[in-house]
Amino acid sequence: MKTQAALYLTAIDHERESLVDRLRRGERAALGEAFDAHHVAVRGLARRFVGHDGFAEDLVQEVFLALPRALAAFEGRSSLRTFLLGMVVNHARHHVRSAARRRAMVARYSEEAHKVSLDGVSEASRAEIAKMLERAMDELSIDHRTAFVLLELEERTSAEAAEIVGVPEATMRTRLFHAKKKLRELLTEWGMS
Repeated sequence: MKTQAALYLTAIDHERESLVDRLRRGERAALGEAFDAHHVAVRGLARRFVGHDGFAEDLVQEVFLALPRALAAFEGRSSLRTFLLGMVVNHARHHVRSAARRRAMVARYSEEAHKVSLDGVSEASRAEIAKMLERAMDELSIDHRTAFVLLELEERTSAEAAEIVGVPEATMRTRLFHAKKKLRELLTEWGMS
């Protein structure tokens, strides 16, 4: 006889399989259910990647519109949410690269940024600090940026991040180490000590 918890988990697994099957068949209602269940997590990760609510919302829409086609690659080894977060990472790659190019172009034509220091030597607003960090994140490789966003900003475990990206846990930890090192170097170079 199954315990109450085992019955509950079996029902959740059956519901998840049913939703995935319905998504694969192209049922609009299933897409709405997936959106309702997972859009907060998808939007949160998208926002951390692209740094702007409007762009994040565009990314959310891209992910959910691509979901029925992308399910051909879904093997059921992870949850649907984990699969969706992996899609966010993949869709964000293009956006991050093009955004970095746009910001670099704007930076070339704008006047030199003020030196910012967190030790009180130079008074800086949170907005200036955020812009500097965003600019520094643009300098990271997409793999290092992904590790930083998932592990530091999203505060996911290395196991969760590794599952989302599809790499070993040790790889995620190594990428995070290099991301932090690069960010420290850049921020120090730009006068933030």
